[in-house]
Order: sequence, then structure tokens, then C-alpha cells
Amino acid sequence: MTTTTDLVSYEDALASYDPVMGLEVHVELGTKTKMFCGCSTELGAAANAQTCPVCLGLPGALPVVNAIGVESAIKIGLALNCEIAEWCRFARKNYFYPDMPKNFQTSQYDEPIAFDGYLDVQLEDGETFRVEIERAHMEEDTGKSTHVGGATGRIHGASHSLLDYNRAGIPLIEIVTKPITGAGERAPEVARAYVRELRELIRALGVSEARMEMGQMRCDVNLSLRPHGREKFGTRSETKNVNSLRSVERAARFEIQRHAAVLNDGGTIIQETRHFHEDTGSTTSGRVKEEAEDYRYFPEPDLVPVAPSREWVEKLRAELPELPLVRRSRLREEWGISGTDMQAILNAGALDSIVATIDAGADAASARKWWMGELARAANESGTALDELAITPAQVARVTELVNAGDLNDKLARQVIEGVLAGEGTPDEVVDRRGLKVVSDEGALTTAVEEAIAGNPAIADKIRGGKVAAAGALVGAVMKATRGQADAARVKELILQKLGVEG
Repeated sequence: MTTTTDLVSYEDALASYDPVMGLEVHVELGTKTKMFCGCSTELGAAANAQTCPVCLGLPGALPVVNAIGVESAIKIGLALNCEIAEWCRFARKNYFYPDMPKNFQTSQYDEPIAFDGYLDVQLEDGETFRVEIERAHMEEDTGKSTHVGGATGRIHGASHSLLDYNRAGIPLIEIVTKPITGAGERAPEVARAYVRELRELIRALGVSEARMEMGQMRCDVNLSLRPHGREKFGTRSETKNVNSLRSVERAARFEIQRHAAVLNDGGTIIQETRHFHEDTGSTTSGRVKEEAEDYRYFPEPDLVPVAPSREWVEKLRAELPELPLVRRSRLREEWGISGTDMQAILNAGALDSIVATIDAGADAASARKWWMGELARAANESGTALDELAITPAQVARVTELVNAGDLNDKLARQVIEGVLAGEGTPDEVVDRRGLKVVSDEGALTTAVEEAIAGNPAIADKIRGGKVAAAGALVGAVMKATRGQADAARVKELILQKLGVEG
């Protein structure tokens, strides 16, 4: 056995081995109460304020299943093309950990509510890859441990730990893929694309905000390598609780390189959990991974089985919204854009904002232009998510309306957006306060044009001589004189009229 942390190059790893992945994604449901009791799930409460005898596991306290949690699980299963069980039940997953007040987790084991599905995901170049789903099952979250006194925030080196059970019992859906094979060198990209597509699907269903940075969606990346031509899977590692799309991709890539280095050195891969480190993009060992039998699963005696009627399941199926992949394909066609353009919109997190801006009255091209241009730049400079900027889609739509009406040009519109982002009010209020409307008074424009011609006789002569392109210099002079508030196209028309030249 070797403990090497050396890596081989990614290309060398793929030259000898095929990666096999399994992705386990935990989604925290957006229910108002916990999975088995009436405690609130609202964030921000004082530690241990949202607890009761049930979620603290006190003797004699009996759980009751959250109906909305079951409904959300069925919706997720249907959207993932799964079979929905006619009868399923909960089980106790037994293990000790301080943030598990009952010393077992109420979960589902061999009888999940949803099973045998798939999710088609789109890669950067537009290729579609099908990820098969093993199961989606219901369970509860654990509490939260805060390790104090150490340098890393982990238990090693800490002087003491604090336990907050507010999160204990919050509903989770765990979605487990079947082994993902055949992705080859694109395996890390497939992992990222799958988690991204799953996140969009969860949000479309309205069952969770699925914000990875807030722990509402977490991914465990299982990875193993097998030599080319071999059927048997290798020993896997499980990188736990990866909480961003980029990190999912990086964790998979790192583990491919690490596994290959160990195997090339004649070492043995240990089945273990590992921690991902954002700063280095590396993983380190956690603990040796238990097998299922180590958890001593047995049916939960305090909960009745769940048996969703077929009528209820079909009613929920009929109510499913348009799913993300279908929606993107429709919008691409409606907007007349390429797959690359749509991918850029997705990467920027701008799709919903653009759609909302169009719904508020803007044309598609203008909505894309402002969100992917000026607003994306502002978000990047401020380190803010695009949908958290201090401007609404309706306000962006109003800016486009003012531009289309000729009241603003692009330069002035950028200043209006800047003012809205700075908290100066609505687009109309910013226009009024800053005095940003386009100068449309023909008399004022004519005076400015005449002054520009008189001040630049040499350029005027070039234009009269047929060099129409030189008019740009005079247009610039007029724009400067009007503080950028003239309609450049109209200014050019007036210049050519004054000089007796056809455009």
C-alpha cells in the first residue's frame, strides 16, 4: 500500500485507465418544517432554537412524515424519468456521530421512493450525455458541528466542538447515479454538467433553491479507475460534500490523476472518504469507508410505509413544469442563437434574468445584450451573482424601452444602469436626476452640427470631396459638445445634409 500524493498527468492517466464515476447529490428541500416533526427550517435562528423531542431523538418521541417532502421526492423522481414506487418505507441507518442526535439517520435503503431513471445533460460543445439514475430516496439531514480552536476548522487540532441541531431533521433527497462509464477524458466535464443540469431541474420544480454555496445541494464524487479492456471496476474513493460546480469537476480530475499515480506505483487504492480543498484543488484522506452492512440497516418501526396512489403520481406528472433542457432548446430556437451562445448565458447565470426581462417587454436581443454585457461586467467587478445585482429585469426592460424610443443611446443607457445599480432610483428617476435624455431638439442639434463644421474646415472639405467616412470625426465633435446625449445617426444625417453630400 502506498500513501503517495504525487500525481501523473491527466493525459497519462487516461492513456492507461478508464474512469468510472458515481455521483451522489443531496438536495435540501425547501419545506417550511422538518421531515419528521413540525420544527421550522428557516435559516438564521439561534443555535438549537429550532428543535423538539422528535428531532433531538428523545425517548418516546414519535416521528410523522412530511407530506410535502414526499410530494417533492415524487416530483424529482418523475423529472428524472424514474419509476415511482407503489410502496416504500423508511429505514434506520445506524452510526455514531456527535451531530446525529438519535445515533441513526432515518433514510431509505433497499426500498426507495424513486428508481431506474436518467438525466440527459449537455456538454460545452452541445453533445448530449445520458446519466442513468439508480435511485432518489428520502432522508433527513444531520446537525452541524463547529470545531473551535484549530487552524483549519476541522476536528483535528480543535480544542472543542459546538453542536447545533437546527439542521437535524431537515428533509433531504439523495439522488444516486448508476456507474457512469464511457465518458473517458470528459468524465470531469460530465460530472460538472450533470450537477449543473440537476440543479437547474431542482430549481425548475420549485422544491429547493439548490444553492450549493449555502449547502442546499452537495455532491459526493465517487471515482475509480480500471485498466483499458477490463470489465471489473476498480476500488473507489468518495470525495464528500463538494459544494460548487467547478469543484465537482476539479475533484474528479484530481482523483483520476491521484488514482493513476497510486496504481502506476504498484499501490492499492483504499476505499475511503476524502475531503476536497478549494484552495489547492486537491483531496485528502478522511476515513475508511463503511460498507452498507456496517450501517446495520433495518426498517424504521416508528413510521408507516409510504404508498403513493397512482392517481396522485399521475396528477403530479401532469403538473411538471417545462424541464430545463427542453426549455433551453425552445429558447435557442426562438432567439436564433447558437449552442455556444446559450452555454455562455448558462455559465453567466443569466438565463432566468434574460427571460424575465423579455417577459417585462424587452426584445430578446436587447435583453441578452444588457445582461451579458454591462450587467455581467458589473457583477464580475463587484463579485456579485448576476441575479443578486440591485436591478430588476423590469428595470432593464425599461432601459431598453427608452433606447428604442430614442430617449437614450447606448452610452446614456449604460449611465442609467450604473445609476440604478448605485441605488439612485428607477431608470426614469436616474434619467431625470442626471439629465441623461438624448438631445432630440432639431434646432439644438443643427447648431451643434454647424459649430462642428465651422471648427473643422479641413475635415468638412474631405467630406465634400467624397470621403464620407471622415464624417465620424465631426459626429464625435458633436457628441462631445452634447455630452454624448445626441443621436449619433441623426447627427451624421445632418452633417451630410449641411455639406450637400449623400450618405
